Amino acid sequence: MPALASSSEGLQFGCVEAEAQPTLSEQYKVTVVPTFVFVGADGNVTERIEGNVEIAQVTQAVQRLSNSLVAVAAAAPSVSPKEALNDHIGRLVRSSDVMLFMKGNPTAPRCGFSRQAVEILSEAKIAFGSFDILTDDEVRQGLKEYSDWPTYPQLYVKGDLMGGLDILKEMKEDESTPLADQLGVAPEPTLDERLSKLVNRHRIMLFMKGVPSAPQCGFSRQIVAMLDEEGVAYDAFNILEDEEVRQGLKKFSDWPTFPQLYVNGDLIGGLDICQEMAESGDLSDVLKG
Repeated sequence: MPALASSSEGLQFGCVEAEAQPTLSEQYKVTVVPTFVFVGADGNVTERIEGNVEIAQVTQAVQRLSNSLVAVAAAAPSVSPKEALNDHIGRLVRSSDVMLFMKGNPTAPRCGFSRQAVEILSEAKIAFGSFDILTDDEVRQGLKEYSDWPTYPQLYVKGDLMGGLDILKEMKEDESTPLADQLGVAPEPTLDERLSKLVNRHRIMLFMKGVPSAPQCGFSRQIVAMLDEEGVAYDAFNILEDEEVRQGLKKFSDWPTFPQLYVNGDLIGGLDICQEMAESGDLSDVLKG
């Protein structure tokens, strides 16, 4: 991906952790990882490539997208710098259901007002995107006119301006209605809700160290080999990339070690259990049933 990004002028590349961005994953119907989604100038998906893919497939899809964008640009009427900036800002404010334009970033706010806004949203367990207006003065100045709001932070929900810190504080003080309901968004799921969704993400779900193409422990390597030998489709989650899931799943499943295999949302067990089931012939029945 970095190689393609460096050689593909005019295209924007992004890498999203599907589990960390459930709204985006649902929007683009991501059910397996990796999934490559190619989006045209009109915002519509032009192609998608899922699962184990060949590098050539991705390269060719990138080239087709690049060619289509060149054609669109050649046919499009010229736009003024102000129109181009407003278009850019419009895409930014809609890049997340809840979008905060602030000084700094959520982990390192650069002003007290931005820090307070982050704290309010975090305490309400509202997932949000952010943009550091100190990194782009053109956006910083243009957004004031775009929104007719002169100060920062600025909070947008589904592309509409909600206001600044004062408005957010007033909404927080209304204890009769949760902040998420006032904003019209769903609160961030609890860990148990997230784990329940993860174990049901695919009919056969494996939680392992590493990924099927590159296991990072012997036990994970062995269970991947068993599943591949059975010839079944399955999804996997790398617990080394998410410590919250790694620790939470132990309690959720009452199973202290990894890998862990689930079928239809139910825990089958770890490597030892799967090996015993494979020897008795029960594993095939469970996986293919």
